[in-house]
Amino acid sequence: MRLSSAGWFLAALEKAFDAKKLTFYGSLAPLRDGRAFRRYLAPARKAEWCVYAKRPFAGPEQVLAYVARYTHRVAISNNRLLAIEEGKVRFRGKDYRNGNRQKTMSLAADEFIRRFLLHVLPQGFQRIRYYGFLTNRRREQKLTRCRQLLAMPQREATEEAAVRDYRNQYRQLTGAGLTECRACQRGHMVIIEVLKPVRPCRLVCDTS
Repeated sequence: MRLSSAGWFLAALEKAFDAKKLTFYGSLAPLRDGRAFRRYLAPARKAEWCVYAKRPFAGPEQVLAYVARYTHRVAISNNRLLAIEEGKVRFRGKDYRNGNRQKTMSLAADEFIRRFLLHVLPQGFQRIRYYGFLTNRRREQKLTRCRQLLAMPQREATEEAAVRDYRNQYRQLTGAGLTECRACQRGHMVIIEVLKPVRPCRLVCDTS
């Protein structure tokens, strides 16, 4: 039996329910009963699910610009955080409904964290999935072939070259080097070993 995408999702819900990973509160509390939960899912099994897509109003450029703001960034950058005082977080943001004006907003710390966590994907979910010549399995080989077909000049693809280019860009932007000692500004820092965190020792009380 082959399941559709909706079928896989409903099967995963039942599996999570049987493993007691789902909790229900308030008006959904009756769904804690297994029979009530499966009756609740029954209409979804009969529905004919399909993906609905339509042309964007302002063209694909607007969609790309919107998605690009979230794919490789966190929900809020550090430079937008202004203060944390008396259990409240004050931060700066844009009011898109009012001409993209910069505004300052304050939220209680727990509400700020709640809103931030809405942008964090659950464990096991992947934000971006690549396909075609960008799939992870043979991306490098296929991109190399694409560059050959487009008669693009070859470039250094070694990890060392990538690191060197990144360090040069950082120096150009900030005027400081990533390996320079911040204390004396003359020495160069070299990573010798990365120490793993040590588990804290259990305290033993002397009752003698």
